[in-house]
Parts: sequence; C-alpha cells; structure tokens
Amino acid sequence: MPLALIALAVGAFGIGTTEFVIMGLLPEIATDYGVTIPTAGLLVTGYALGVVIGAPVLTVLGNKVSRKRMLMVLMGLFVLGNVVSALAPSFGVMLAGRVVASLAHGSFFGIGSVVAAGLVAPDKKAGAIATMFTGLTIANIVGVPLGTFIGQAVGWRTTFAVVAALGVVGLLGIARLVPAMPRPEGARLRGELTAFRNPQVLLAMAMTVLGFGGVFAAITYIAPMMTEVTGYSEGAVTWLLVLFGVGMFLGNLLGGRYADRALMPLLYATLGGLAVVLALFPVLAHDKILAAVAILLVGALGFATVPPLQKRVLDQAHGAPTLASAVNIGAFNLGNALAAWLGGLVIAAGFGYTSPNWVGAALAAAALGLAFWSAALERRTPAAPTADTGAADAAVRTPVLR
Repeated sequence: MPLALIALAVGAFGIGTTEFVIMGLLPEIATDYGVTIPTAGLLVTGYALGVVIGAPVLTVLGNKVSRKRMLMVLMGLFVLGNVVSALAPSFGVMLAGRVVASLAHGSFFGIGSVVAAGLVAPDKKAGAIATMFTGLTIANIVGVPLGTFIGQAVGWRTTFAVVAALGVVGLLGIARLVPAMPRPEGARLRGELTAFRNPQVLLAMAMTVLGFGGVFAAITYIAPMMTEVTGYSEGAVTWLLVLFGVGMFLGNLLGGRYADRALMPLLYATLGGLAVVLALFPVLAHDKILAAVAILLVGALGFATVPPLQKRVLDQAHGAPTLASAVNIGAFNLGNALAAWLGGLVIAAGFGYTSPNWVGAALAAAALGLAFWSAALERRTPAAPTADTGAADAAVRTPVLR
C-alpha cells in the first residue's frame, strides 16, 4: 500500500471528525453563544451546504493546479476554518468558520479519490479509494467520541483546535508522501463538464444521493429514537454512534474489497439490504439489542456503497474524472440534507421518531431501482473505455517524487 494513501487517510480522518463531532457539542456551543439548539443546528446545515457548493467550485478553480498542490491548498483551507471555529467570538463567526472548513471537504475527497486510484494498478482502484475513506470511518469510531469527550471535559474550542492540528499533520503528510502529480495534459473545464452528459455518471450520482440519504434519514434522528422509543439513556447514544462508526468501517472494507470484482452485484446487495433493514427498523427499535444490531447494519450496508459508487463515477467519466468525482462527494451531503429534511417532515406530521426509517427505506429502494436501470442501459450500450483515466492520467499512475 503506497504511503501516500496513509497521508490521504489522515486528512480524511480530520475532515470526518470535524463534520460529525459538532453533533455531540451542540448543547455546549448553544449555551456559550446564548442561542437555541435549532439555531446551533445551523452549524450542521451550513457545513453540509458548504460541501455541496465547495465541491464543484473549488475543483473548477483548481483546474489549472497540480492535484498534489490542490490537495495541500484544500488542507490549508480546512485548517483555517477550524482555527476560526476554535477562536470565534460570536456565533456568526463560528458559522463562517464551519463553512470555510466545509468548502475543502468535497474537493478533497473528489480529487483524493482520483489520486488514490492513480497510485495503484487498475484492478485495485476501489481498494485504494476505500483506504482513503478508512480515515473517515475511523473518525466516527475514534475521532468523534474523543472529540466529544474533550469538548465536554475541557471545552469545545479545544476540540476544534485539536482538529486543526490534525489538519496540519495531514497537510505535512501530503506534502511529504504524495507524489508530484502534474495537471494532466489537455485537461480543460469543458472536458470535465462533458462527463455530465453521460447518463451513467448522472445515474451513479443519483444513487449516491438516494442511497446514502437513506442512511442519514435514520441516523440524523437516532438520539430521540433511541431514548424515547428504545429506552436507552442519553449517555448511551454516544456509544451507539460509535457502533454506527464500526459498521461504517466494516462496510468500507467490504465495499473496497468487492467493488473491483463485482461492482453492480455489490450495489444490488447493499442497497437492497439497506432498504430491508430500514423498513424493519421501526419494529426493531422497540428492542435494545435488535436496535443496536440495526444501527450496525445501517452503517455497514450504507458505507459499503461508497467505494463502488465513487469508482463507478470515475469509470464512467471517461478521462475527465476530477470534477465528477468531487461533485459526487457533494452528492453524499446533498443526500444527507435531503434525508434529514424529509425525516423531520414526517416527525412533525406526527408519525413518531421511528418514521424517518420509512423515508430511508424508500430512498434506498429508489437507489436500488436506479442501479437496475443503470445496468440495463449499460447492457444496451456498447462498452466505452473506463477511467483508468487514459492518457490524461498517465502522469498520475507513473508519478515522480519531489
């Protein structure tokens, strides 16, 4: 395994920690700034929208910059945002810091996926992408609970200072370990945009929105569901989220291992399994053990879709994968925001705290339908070259160390 993948995973660990740790620190932040919990929740919404906007915009702006240099710029932006959050004198400045940090998120994972895939042989691409995303999954097992503990024990500002320090480590690792990767010859914004004319790229992104949206429909409201319906204490919610993180980690390994061998069958199995588990969750939620198992399975089945969906976008982008890859990362967050909104609607309508699981099941089932549609279209269309990424990425596959 190239050491460069470890550097990318460290960056992913920091980004994953800052994205999710805010959920455990909202009460402390709300108290310090004298705002309500719903107002403090804008720190979550603002981050998600920043990812959706930042992914395509920063990728386009960095179109003339080498991928290694762009990764370093993005990590620098991430560090800056977390430093601003740690020092913010007002809630508005805190929100601005969150948005600044989030702008780096989509482009980092999008460009990082292209870089990771280019560091290994063609039949190892999904595994390399999964290795980078391992940092994100481990963040949910270690970084988020540790960051929550530090924030509650010492102060939430310390948590963001520690995350900023992680970003510095990631930046130095990229500078030292990621090979020099000059911008591919002939790469142009117009060429990158042509990828979106391919219906397979759009279908893969739609699967991303719906499939991962199914996960967040359930997980966004996991705390009230577990305390009000299942009967867990509030303190147990943190460890249930750790269990969700363990599921994400296992699912990421599964997706990375089998996506290179049988990508579409893997998507059929994981999206179908996710739809079934979410459909049963309203019943399973009334038993503590079964609810915990369901949380583990939602994390595993949901995140097992990430490497194959990201690889499918890379494969279908035909020599211009960078922007499509970054936009697909934004699609994950768009799914998160959509699912959280729909889940909130059904709760507000009086269907109870378990009802978002039905929303999640419907979203996952819709993603499964798109997967079958995508495969049917592919069978009727002559095969096109996949994104090794051709000559445009030859420099990525045969890098020269600085």
